Parts: sequence; structure tokens; C-alpha cells
Amino acid sequence: MDINDTRPETLEPVLTLSELADRLHVSVQTLYDLRSHGRGPRGFRVGRELRFRASEIEAWLARMEADDAARHPAVHRDTA
Repeated sequence: MDINDTRPETLEPVLTLSELADRLHVSVQTLYDLRSHGRGPRGFRVGRELRFRASEIEAWLARMEADDAARHPAVHRDTA
């Protein structure tokens, strides 16, 4: 291996649009709609097929959770 080679040893897992929809239990159209409104995960095309890196999916889900928590803050009740 070349000492200047900065490529990772292994590739990060990647999901297709269909695989992501299956894992999230939503339709492919839902993901297309989210992306068209700027609210979907970042992806890239390989030929005609969209692909999504596992790390980007995790980051996207974390952003959605944070956004939801900001819109619906937890209500703290005193139990005393």
C-alpha cells in the first residue's frame, strides 16, 4: 500500500432508496417527498439509483429527533 494512500480500508455501508424505505417502514414516495422539501437524508446517485451512507442516515435521524424535540418539548411535572 502506498504511504500517501488515504482511502479507507473498508467502505462505509450504503443503502438504496428501497432499502432505506423498508428499514424505516415508509414508502419510497415518502422519502422522495421529504427530499424534495429539503427534509430528507443526503444521498448520491450511482447510475439512476439513489444511495445513502449509513452515517448520513444516522445524522439525518438525529436532526429529525432534535427538530421534533424542539417543536414538542417534554413537559416536566412535579411529583411532590
